[in-house]
Amino acid sequence: MSKYHFIAIGGIGMSGLAKYLLEDGHTVTGSDIADSKYIAKLKDLGAGVHIGHSEDNLPDDTDIVIKSSAIRDDNPELVKAKRLGIPVYHRSDLLEEIAKSAQDTGKCFIGFSGTHGKTTTSGLASYVLEKAGLEPSFVDGGIIPEINTNAQHKSGKYFIAELDESDGTIVKYYPDILVINNLEEDHIDFYKNGMPDLIKTFNQAISQAKKVLINNDNEGALKLTGDFITFGLKNADYTAKSIDSETIEIFYKGAPLVTVKTQLAGIHNVYNILAVVAALNEAGVGVNPHGVNSLAENCEKVSLAQVTQYIYPFTGMGRRFQKVCDINGIQVYDDYAHHPTEIKATLQAAASKFGKENIVAVFQPHRYTRLQSLWEEFKGAFSNAGRVIVTDVYAASEDPIEGISGEHFAQELPESEYISGNMEEVAEKLMPSLKKGNIVIGLGAGTITALGKNLEKAGCVAS
Repeated sequence: MSKYHFIAIGGIGMSGLAKYLLEDGHTVTGSDIADSKYIAKLKDLGAGVHIGHSEDNLPDDTDIVIKSSAIRDDNPELVKAKRLGIPVYHRSDLLEEIAKSAQDTGKCFIGFSGTHGKTTTSGLASYVLEKAGLEPSFVDGGIIPEINTNAQHKSGKYFIAELDESDGTIVKYYPDILVINNLEEDHIDFYKNGMPDLIKTFNQAISQAKKVLINNDNEGALKLTGDFITFGLKNADYTAKSIDSETIEIFYKGAPLVTVKTQLAGIHNVYNILAVVAALNEAGVGVNPHGVNSLAENCEKVSLAQVTQYIYPFTGMGRRFQKVCDINGIQVYDDYAHHPTEIKATLQAAASKFGKENIVAVFQPHRYTRLQSLWEEFKGAFSNAGRVIVTDVYAASEDPIEGISGEHFAQELPESEYISGNMEEVAEKLMPSLKKGNIVIGLGAGTITALGKNLEKAGCVAS
């Protein structure tokens, strides 16, 4: 077993990888600038974690150091690791190593990717396999509320992972099954030429997978080249038909495969569910008349229907339209949506459930480059909100771009309001104007996640 040291161990992605290694019997140490609930869980599993960065935090006998992209070259633990000749991995290198190890022990590696939905699909696949007793191993990009984790190492025959495309590292993996939910222009800070660069990267990833499933209804995915298994609402290998608001019938090559019930709202979640069911069927989960089961060695003695019955209890991933509080009849939700398509899908689902007139969308733009490149698309994303608040841009380490700001965007977005300041100040300014029955949805990948907590605090002060 190896000894790993994580620099910035407390983030959701890094802590998930650390948890996986601890459950696999490895020794884990780490550090972070602040304590967190994720660090507390790691300590309970035996990790040695220091708050603050110092070269003394790094044991001399460490085998591998793991760092996040945010770690600067002058970090004292990183400097010491280089001085001692300890290998330094990016977290994607570690996930690559974990996935390969899982495959070497006979697990079927299913990777979920794409611009949208990869956290929900990887989480849903992990959840239903776990609830069905198939003991999957997984590393997902968000917390699965019903089982309160985003990673685990177990003895079952499946390994599930969310594969991030934001920095091109998706080309590091060789999955048995690669699912591409959709492709749209994003991460312009990395893909300088936009879609052509994104397509080139995904085509390389496709060439390294044994099977590839793509969304046949998505324009971006259809630009890829390769041999695909398709899913979509029609004209695909796997299709879905909504019988009512909760029931979806899924077909394989025109024949009924399985019928599932769901609490998840919105057409985007129909695609998410279809992608998961298709991937599990292709992986040989269950024995059923129309199952593909070409990875027969991974076949389990439960039917696909027995596994997919657990789709209904799944309420979504953390930060995916997640209710965080109720303040005297004002419901507050937190959503990671930071791309126009994601925002549009979230607000459409919310409006269908609560009514457009009750929706108060609070949008924190994430990265200046994203707001600049998708400016017009963002302007068209808020039609299902009764009221729109725009905050300052969450820079995510980027330098400001002249003319690109939350205030300027709000000026161009009809009937929207701009509120400046940090999230505590935004909440203090917003709270007095809210009323019972409002559905407040924080949208973004930055500090907007603290909106609910700060609105609660502002509400207590006001009362």
